[in-house]
Amino acid sequence: MQLSEQELVRREKLSALRNLGIDPYPAALYPVDYTSKQIKNKFEEGKKVIIAGRLMSRRIQGKASFAELQDADGRIQVYFNRDEICPGEDKLLYNEVYKKLLDIGDFIGIEGELFTTQVGEKTVLVKNFTLLSKSLKPLPLPKTDKEGNTFDEFNDPELRYRQRYADLVVNPKVRDTFIKRTQIVNTIRNFYNEMGFLEVETPILQPIPGGAAARPFITHHNALDIPLYLRVANELYLKRLIVGGFDGVYEFAKDFRNEGMDRTHNPEFTVMEMYAAYKDYHWMMDTTEKLLEKVAIALHGTPEAQFGDNVINYKAPYKRIGILDAIKEHTGYDLYKKSEAEVREAAKALGLEVDETMGIGKMIDEIFGEKCEANYIQPTFIIDYPVEMSPLTKKHRSKEGLTERFELMVNGKELANAYTELNDPIDQRERFEDQLKLSEKGDDEAMFIDQDFLRALEYGMPPTSGIGIGIDRLAMFMTNNQSIQEVLFFPQMRPEKKQVELNDNEKAIFEILKKEKSMDLSELKSATGLSNKGWDKGIKGLSKLGLTKVTKTDDALIIEVTE
Repeated sequence: MQLSEQELVRREKLSALRNLGIDPYPAALYPVDYTSKQIKNKFEEGKKVIIAGRLMSRRIQGKASFAELQDADGRIQVYFNRDEICPGEDKLLYNEVYKKLLDIGDFIGIEGELFTTQVGEKTVLVKNFTLLSKSLKPLPLPKTDKEGNTFDEFNDPELRYRQRYADLVVNPKVRDTFIKRTQIVNTIRNFYNEMGFLEVETPILQPIPGGAAARPFITHHNALDIPLYLRVANELYLKRLIVGGFDGVYEFAKDFRNEGMDRTHNPEFTVMEMYAAYKDYHWMMDTTEKLLEKVAIALHGTPEAQFGDNVINYKAPYKRIGILDAIKEHTGYDLYKKSEAEVREAAKALGLEVDETMGIGKMIDEIFGEKCEANYIQPTFIIDYPVEMSPLTKKHRSKEGLTERFELMVNGKELANAYTELNDPIDQRERFEDQLKLSEKGDDEAMFIDQDFLRALEYGMPPTSGIGIGIDRLAMFMTNNQSIQEVLFFPQMRPEKKQVELNDNEKAIFEILKKEKSMDLSELKSATGLSNKGWDKGIKGLSKLGLTKVTKTDDALIIEVTE
């Protein structure tokens, strides 16, 4: 492992601390009795406090020093004075340990008294301190010059997502996002608990990946010697609980779909699904409006939330429009009761790529997704989907060929999906068989037939409505984050490239070449100012590492970056 100069220095300090008999990683409980927030909210001059956190900055001025300590609630100023910490002749704790052996990022515990500085800053006067954990890697803290300009901020998205632990330490807004995410979950949980619904847990490993049209992750159970799937949805298990006699159940579930990754999709995601007996999709729309308005007010004190350039108003009621009406409004095509061939022709005429594996449902979904959904910025219920798109949904009570289903669109994206649930076991079997035919045509997202679920329905399921709300997307909307990675602590990432350590000669060549992408070999050599020996070693090293390649033209040798 190649260590930087700062990392080597910190390891030397670690050894020096141990040589002084100081354990840099003590095991004992540290008796914290106040946080930075509590101190500020209940401040009393002279009050004795015990706090702990990371040392985030310090200004040493001889025998005194102001510093900042950061805990889970924020930062507070602390004041180190040599004679307060070391009242006797031995000044080692201040002169050596604090001034020379502590670093920014170290965790320390402080016993002290509260006072207010001359400029009115609430501060802790340090009477004693204890090293709780030595930091061996420097934090990626931003720097500020004399003019107040900030640089070297830790804002590269890939680095932030890979090193979320560092991101949380140095970027307070990131911490706020995840606190708000938890507030969202707690508000939803309290909303349903007050309605008397039961929070439950259902299997993640499933013998059949049912409940959604999606491509599953497959694994293998060695003891049973059977394939298992990471769940794509928890719907069918929650409906089994309605069959079993519960009137209302909900679950915050981790679902997994072996599909693409982008700014709004992660292969592992959180969904809240809720099912209520004796209800329908009209009741569910009314209830969902109330829920989201409550979430917005809990976070922002108002039903309005900023998202990008738009202010989204979650105050009920929301607009409701049929999906086929929306398509007709935005494309001019009336697809109600149209055949598969007619829908395919309409899709092609609209410039969409469709193939023979796609049935009516998938093509209508494609048309709506490409031509309509971006128009629905304010919360809008898109309702009454065709039967072919909704294999788990009850047929519409008055509109032939449609179902009692809605999707809630916000800012042009689906936030929730809900039905009046299909509880006719014969109809459900026929729908599953239609999905099987799509699978045989090559649709790898078609649903499996779940025989046990059909058996459950045969025992009888009361009229039921169910909904799934994407928690990650809701968190994006409510915290004004455009990327799903910003609301996941540890989003899925591509494998990290192994860092290549370059020597000085290689760095001199590569830094110039990176800016230019490609150069004449002789011009690059002149630009580096390296000696012949240094040039030869550097260029051979870069070639060996696979970072550059040389091509011959009629006039010259051209070198370019390969990464």
